[in-house]
Amino acid sequence: MSGHGSGGTNTGGSAVFRIWRGERGKGDFADYKTEFSGGMVVLDVIHKIQASQAGDLAVRWNCKAGKCGSCSAEINGMPKLMCMTRMNQIDVTKPVTVEPMQAFPHVRDLVTDVSWNYEVKKRIKKYKPEKPGADGQWRMQQDDVDRVQEFRKCIECYLCQDVCHVLRDHHHHDKFIGPRFLVYSAALEMHPLDTADRVPDLHAEQGVGFCNITKCCTKVCPESITITDNAIIPLKERVVDRYYDPVRKLFRVFTGG
Repeated sequence: MSGHGSGGTNTGGSAVFRIWRGERGKGDFADYKTEFSGGMVVLDVIHKIQASQAGDLAVRWNCKAGKCGSCSAEINGMPKLMCMTRMNQIDVTKPVTVEPMQAFPHVRDLVTDVSWNYEVKKRIKKYKPEKPGADGQWRMQQDDVDRVQEFRKCIECYLCQDVCHVLRDHHHHDKFIGPRFLVYSAALEMHPLDTADRVPDLHAEQGVGFCNITKCCTKVCPESITITDNAIIPLKERVVDRYYDPVRKLFRVFTGG
């Protein structure tokens, strides 16, 4: 077995891939020894194993270019895109584990059911623009445009959802929408022309307060979105300002607002 340590630059050789096999949460790891070249990514190796050793191996993928978010999995315990994880950066002196995301129901082998995310998105208030000016045009400042542009890079790979302890460990899917949809909400809330109010929903059923800003979601984002600092913290601040600021609370007592 050839290769260097983690973060090394192995140029190819053989490796043992320890892949989760089974259905509906049941199963175990199976080992497959295979050859690889330094230019391959993990998805290439999975496809090679599928073609030569395990024809019934279930794996979800589409673009193989890091833009569709389909091939999310956990590689050596870390949520990653298989198509963007290069073999020359993996320590192959020990088995390379590949398993499905842990925050969603297991379907088969490396495939999970992520449909819960689609239902969550439906519950978030949609973009509601203000009325245009007398000339029929909308106007905004470039700084406001730039602020929300980052959030639009999301490819919905759901790696941030997978690594989030609120969903992964505590299974609060009924109380918390997760970092991906806090990013989505932030893109709408911070849009300079949007008029919808999502703060009550974020405070109540969407559970923004569950996030303890460990920044694990930011760390795994393949698009390098600064999820915690630029999206979640500003949303938490809006909730705190409205519901926990003592001056505002006193004002609401006297006004009934």
